[in-house]
Amino acid sequence: MSLGAELEDRDDVMSEINMTPLVDVMLVLLIIFIITVPVLTHSVKLDLPRAQSEINVVRPETVTLSVSADGAIHWNGTRVGERELDARLEAAARQRPQPEIHLRGDRKAAYESVIKAMAAAQRSGILKLAFVTEPNLE
Repeated sequence: MSLGAELEDRDDVMSEINMTPLVDVMLVLLIIFIITVPVLTHSVKLDLPRAQSEINVVRPETVTLSVSADGAIHWNGTRVGERELDARLEAAARQRPQPEIHLRGDRKAAYESVIKAMAAAQRSGILKLAFVTEPNLE
């Protein structure tokens, strides 16, 4: 039995993995990473200036619309009629940004008077209408 003849007669596939090419590839990758990582993390040290800044927020104007006990409507404390109220509300609706309307109704004011003021604001195109109330501290 010769050793060479035995290898020639076998047509079986070798079932072992050759690790040498795998180790070679891993060593090459390791060398590449060792060389490139310091280059990637290297940065220029700068002493950057510092500044204090705040965001400029444009706050819309606030209009206080008050309805007194007798049903009179007041625009920022000034008594106005229905026509003047409509004109002022339409002018406020055209402003950019639109002012916020804070509606204050007297406790003894008729419900109808407050609803008329709300309807006038809606007709004019006002988008922000808020009710102002007193907190109950009892």
